[in-house]
Amino acid sequence: MTQEADALQVVVAGLGPAGLAAALGMATAGLKVAAIGRAAQADAGSEARTVALMLPSLRYLHHLGVWPQSLADASAPLKRLRIVDETASLFGGGETVFEASELGEEAFGWNIPLKQLIPALRQRADALGVAVIEDDITSVEIGTRAVRLLRSKGDVVTAPVAIAADGRASRLRAAAGIAVSEKAYEQAALATSFTHSAPHQYISSEYHRSGGPLTTVPLPGNRSGLVWMDEPDRIAALAGFDERRFCQELQAEIHGELGLISACGPRQTFAMREMHALAMAKRRVLLAGEAAHVFPPIGAQGLNMSLRDAATAAELVGDACERGEDPGADAVMQAYDSARRRDTGPRIFAIDGVNRSLLAGVSLIGEVRALGLNVVASVPLLRRAVMRAGLAETGQLPRSMR
Repeated sequence: MTQEADALQVVVAGLGPAGLAAALGMATAGLKVAAIGRAAQADAGSEARTVALMLPSLRYLHHLGVWPQSLADASAPLKRLRIVDETASLFGGGETVFEASELGEEAFGWNIPLKQLIPALRQRADALGVAVIEDDITSVEIGTRAVRLLRSKGDVVTAPVAIAADGRASRLRAAAGIAVSEKAYEQAALATSFTHSAPHQYISSEYHRSGGPLTTVPLPGNRSGLVWMDEPDRIAALAGFDERRFCQELQAEIHGELGLISACGPRQTFAMREMHALAMAKRRVLLAGEAAHVFPPIGAQGLNMSLRDAATAAELVGDACERGEDPGADAVMQAYDSARRRDTGPRIFAIDGVNRSLLAGVSLIGEVRALGLNVVASVPLLRRAVMRAGLAETGQLPRSMR
């Protein structure tokens, strides 16, 4: 079976959150879209992970018909963001708390478990008529007028434009000839969730330590998500502890601030790397999610950035189709590349800088980080600017995120 270009307007590679969100954005714009990939499987990783989605991302999910619906009951608002500097730097040792109320908002965003988010996106895709195809893409052909994806079952899916949301080893990115920049950190991370006896008061705490940040993020009730970054040997040891020992280690690490810790969930570990594509679009292929950028989980930027990829792609492709123009034309590629690199470039640079400043220990870069945090904390105008930048409320957002 072949699906021709006049039948499909967009094909999305990838059935993770970024791919499903991109497909939904296209379908909401009235486009005929197919999404191809392996469905996300329920495992220890999906059980462990939560995603802190900020207000623009929640507006996009609302635009797609996914938020709040059933997701809100499994999620918790982020009313305060707290940074605790535990480095030995001259200007360190304090804490900075950002309040959503300073921006006139009830919350910066909500923390949502992936095991609830992915099924919600998939169910909405089915409801909007997205052709979801659970299969592998075995080869990619990019012609002058269309992209052709060959499936493992022998069928071909053809469309004038493709969204590559097929992960860090993206087959579509490679076919489009887009190079990447990569580097590894001497770090690993552990993700899980846990119960605590003291209320979190909807505060997300990011502890800046010499091995990397440790972040706790509220969930409903007296439960929180955790991302713990440290040296690889330390993370491997933590992953191997029994539940009681792990809870004790975590309780000590956060100084008992959440009371008695218990009922830790499944633990997932992963190596810390940074990767970004040197172009965000080329030859009828737009990159989204981890096909475009991978970086340490600092500042809750990961999926928020991926959803901005999805929303921008849906807007530009949808506008081109509405005008009767080729959605895979060079002008669309250039507009997407320019818009997304303006957003992703400075954020990836900042995340890398914060992470390296922590790994560097007592050093000039560490002192600059600590001093900068102190200045931000003490200047109200600067505080608000930083909060809006963290939310991505600055710059030009896609219409569906405003």
